[in-house]
Amino acid sequence: MELREKLLASFMAFEEKVDVADALHNVRTEALKNFEEKGFPTKKEEAWKYTSLNALLKNDFSIFPKKENNIDIKDVKKYFLNDLDTYKVIFVDGIFNTFLSSTTHDGLDVCLMSSALTKPKYKMVIDTYFNQVASREESLTTLNTAFAFEGAYINIPKSRVVDKPIEIIYFSTGNEAALMVQPRNLVIVGENAHVQIVERHQSLNDNPVLTNSVTEIFAQKRAIVDYYKIQNDVQTANLIDNTYISQKQESRVAVHTFSFGGNLTRNNLNFFHHGERIDSTLKGITIIGDKQHVDHYTLVNHEQPNCESHQNYKTILDGQSTGVFNGKIFVEKEAQKTDAFQQNNNILLSDKATVNAKPQLEIFADDVKCSHGCTIGQLDENAMFYMQQRGIPKKEAKALLMYAFTSEVTSSIKIPELKAKIAKIIATKLGVNMGFDL
Repeated sequence: MELREKLLASFMAFEEKVDVADALHNVRTEALKNFEEKGFPTKKEEAWKYTSLNALLKNDFSIFPKKENNIDIKDVKKYFLNDLDTYKVIFVDGIFNTFLSSTTHDGLDVCLMSSALTKPKYKMVIDTYFNQVASREESLTTLNTAFAFEGAYINIPKSRVVDKPIEIIYFSTGNEAALMVQPRNLVIVGENAHVQIVERHQSLNDNPVLTNSVTEIFAQKRAIVDYYKIQNDVQTANLIDNTYISQKQESRVAVHTFSFGGNLTRNNLNFFHHGERIDSTLKGITIIGDKQHVDHYTLVNHEQPNCESHQNYKTILDGQSTGVFNGKIFVEKEAQKTDAFQQNNNILLSDKATVNAKPQLEIFADDVKCSHGCTIGQLDENAMFYMQQRGIPKKEAKALLMYAFTSEVTSSIKIPELKAKIAKIIATKLGVNMGFDL
């Protein structure tokens, strides 16, 4: 049975399993109907022109894990932020793990999506927030809406500065021959509140896994959100990450995406402005090789005047890997005084690596400052020669140049422990041991 038919046939069993409320049943049913009409995206769609899911969908994915799988903290501790006290919302094969997690309801909610979906006191969450993204018609988002039940629910009240970062981590044990999981995260940040969040998806062995994730972030007036995504999974892991960010007046949201591992990774990152003097930051580093595939698809929708957006994506490709960047800035007629910047720089280390870049600007206002740029090239041979002449071995010289290439992104990481972890991952990817932090 094809995966699409398997999903459709499993829907009733899923609803019985999670025992959802009638109101949510209607949302799920409508979402499933939309997915049934559209199916999985194909390369015939402009937004998926350079990314095919055909090979991936041939796997016989299990829709539900057969049992709850436990893992030992010593086996996964290395994936946490080192020696840093954090709130943790940890899932194993899509199921919440109480032992590894550190949640709270003490003046803020760092807990489970299932609580927000089923408990009466969270009904406002469903009515006000969940349905906004549930109504979107992107096929993979509607598929997630149909099957979403578990994930992280984070609600930061007005004027609260969260005292420590929040980690959201999804582990896959690989105890299923192949598993598909569909986590749903909901983040609500109140007026003048500030939060830092780190999200990671990690497989613990080499069995295939497909994660179709949706994250919704609602930043109220003057809220500040720093969101970091670490994508450094094994070569049999596949991630489709759909993130929707709604910003209100004077809010500041930054999303950093670090894509180093996995077989196929597709990041759909969407910003929507609903007020003036909003600031949006989208930054990413991609370092891949072999036959890995990473696709960044970004959208910033400027709807109101006097707002800014800044995009900066750095990509290093080796082996037969493929990188895709499709960045779209949409400036509506009312969005005068918009300042929108987009930059995508790519380095090819192999003749067999491929990059597809498509920066886009659609501007309907006449008093704006918008720019975009894209470069594709190789390392500077003159710089390499200069460094070698001063006694730096070729391998280290090459690594230093690539460190410098990525520093515009890493320099804006606001969590020191995370900055050190990303520096270590980059050094490992480049095959060197650098004696300094980025």
